[in-house]
Amino acid sequence: METKYDFLIVGAGLYGAVFAHQAKKAGKSCLMIDKRSHIAGNIYTEKVEDIHVHKYGAHIFHTNNKEVWEFVNQFAEFNRYTNSPVANYYGEIYNLPFNMNTFNKMWGVTTPDEAKEKIEQQRRESYVENPKNLEEQAINLVGRDVYEKLIRGYTEKQWGRPCTEIPAFIIRRLPVRFTYDNNYFNDPYQGIPIGGYTAMVERMIEDIDVKLNTDYLEDKSYWDGLAEKVVYTGPVDAYFNYQFGVLEYRSLQFETEVLDKDNFQGNAVVNYTDRETPYTRIIEHKHFDFGTQPKTIVTREYSVEWKLGDEPYYPINDDKNSAQYEKYKTLVEKESNVIFGGRLGEYKYYNMDQVVEAALRKAEDVIENR
Repeated sequence: METKYDFLIVGAGLYGAVFAHQAKKAGKSCLMIDKRSHIAGNIYTEKVEDIHVHKYGAHIFHTNNKEVWEFVNQFAEFNRYTNSPVANYYGEIYNLPFNMNTFNKMWGVTTPDEAKEKIEQQRRESYVENPKNLEEQAINLVGRDVYEKLIRGYTEKQWGRPCTEIPAFIIRRLPVRFTYDNNYFNDPYQGIPIGGYTAMVERMIEDIDVKLNTDYLEDKSYWDGLAEKVVYTGPVDAYFNYQFGVLEYRSLQFETEVLDKDNFQGNAVVNYTDRETPYTRIIEHKHFDFGTQPKTIVTREYSVEWKLGDEPYYPINDDKNSAQYEKYKTLVEKESNVIFGGRLGEYKYYNMDQVVEAALRKAEDVIENR
């Protein structure tokens, strides 16, 4: 490990892999380390019963950025999977996002005008001029029926607190379509890599030195000494030893089981929107790949309070945490030899295509200016 590298990449997830690939392509040497026992970060997929299991929750690649789409297609062929989740409310099934199929099931309406009239009537009945919480904001946007059946329970499970205690800004808008279209995303490019995300990342970091089961912060000075520049994708507050306090996240827990049947729920993603069902959704992994295997694998996903040491998933970008992050950002700007990237390094929620785009831009900027 005495080789001198141009870049030390801390974290073998998507951001680090994209940056490493671009650096390698430009003739730079890279060492990638990760504290986990595998590459690909939270998009890691593992093969069980010939099914690609999304180990850390469902990941559907979608983008309207042609450059990003062409970039990832260098490393994988994508299938035609279209994200069309359904909601289960006490056994009633509704299409998501909110569209004419949803409104037909809920009210029996069949035309856009009828649906708009129903929503507008409910909005008027409960309208609040200056919504102070998520409940008031949601009812202002879509009325009480949609809120009660499809938003309230799911959101309270996601955030671990009543909607009346969640800030209104969390849902400044809600996707409502007055068409019979169950495609969750409007992006023109969408799919799942055939062979799984892990294989895609493997191809991305081909010929790059990788060391797993390695915690950068446990021996930071040693690892820093191996490279001219560091790309850090871990938690930004941990990097600075939490000197401004611990930034907060929501975390997830997963219960995965193999079932001796070929089809459990008929859809890749089913959200459970009542408050009593403890999990937020069930993922049936084979449907991401149109699988015909004799068995199936399902994962129940629970949103849980995060504490230090747990896996961080969703940054809580409320006023308190945003102000705290701004303090860390002043320290980030002083670290001239370190690039902070990704969801944890920037304390920012990113979709996968946004991660790829951010890493491409940063690599372009850094490598051109070296």
